[in-house]
Amino acid sequence: MKSNNNHTAAPKDQREVLVVEGIQKMYGNRRALKGLTFTLLAGRVMGFLGPNGAGKTTSIRILTTIMEPDAGHFTVDGIEFDQPEKIRRKIGVLPENLGFPRQMTAVEYLVYFGQLYGLPPQSAKTNAMRLLNVVGLENRTKSLISSFSHGMRQRLGIARALVNNPVVVFLDEPTLGLDPRGQQELLLLIQRIAREHQTGVILCSHMLSEIEGICDDVIILSSGQVVAQGAVNSVIGDIQRNIARVRVPPENVDTSLELLSAIPNVFKVSSDPQMRGWLSVELADFIAADSQSGNLRNAILKVLIQSEIPVLSYEAEGGRLQDVFLQLTEEVIK
Repeated sequence: MKSNNNHTAAPKDQREVLVVEGIQKMYGNRRALKGLTFTLLAGRVMGFLGPNGAGKTTSIRILTTIMEPDAGHFTVDGIEFDQPEKIRRKIGVLPENLGFPRQMTAVEYLVYFGQLYGLPPQSAKTNAMRLLNVVGLENRTKSLISSFSHGMRQRLGIARALVNNPVVVFLDEPTLGLDPRGQQELLLLIQRIAREHQTGVILCSHMLSEIEGICDDVIILSSGQVVAQGAVNSVIGDIQRNIARVRVPPENVDTSLELLSAIPNVFKVSSDPQMRGWLSVELADFIAADSQSGNLRNAILKVLIQSEIPVLSYEAEGGRLQDVFLQLTEEVIK
């Protein structure tokens, strides 16, 4: 899915629905979290990123009150972490692997959870119908869940996470297994829910384009500590301000690496095996990208054209969240 920087702006000056300060967690002699600190505002979507073993799962388990931190604290809508029962009434969770009772209808399923949260039967049904409309399943209210596609079940899972009108929702890989259209539709639904319901959303995903496309903020974890956080565009700009990207035919990658590396003031040229033909060209730190981006573009195009290497694409600003992620987690990946 291609990143879209034109998504609806998040509301400003909203209340702090999740405040995390100095969370630490040990597993034996290994420190899984090293002072996790961040704030989530109402109506904003925060991407939660990190390679396997970075501490994402531990963080979510702590913040959803499944386990306790060894140090630090957090609040959900002002409720302290040492009151887990109250916090659970303020949060919604869509786990990566959510099981569904196949012989229940969609409305029966949501009514059941509504009553678990203390709603009277009629109120639970009214709430269920409202939520099915919110997630676009209003025409399948009486359909058995066994007849639902994977995408429909994910929508139903989001509806279940919203049953108690939470202030914070945790979504773990919500688009896993969906086709590109299904991914896009579900992500736009998540963003709309955050905006319209003023819900803070924590979105865990390995699909970096998803985070870049709809998230307002991002946190990148590596070896249990935060290595980058802030607004998505800000994180990309801060880390990748001196990087441009160019695409050439895969058979010309090796030659292009040599040619581009010889350009003055180019610090490093690298290729991404997972993105065939794409090269990242990094300027030396002392070169101001704002003033040199045009010169860099001209130099790249000139050396490739003179060598009769087709230039299939060029990104003048160069920054992608994937580039930032790979750069900041390089030690772990190695």
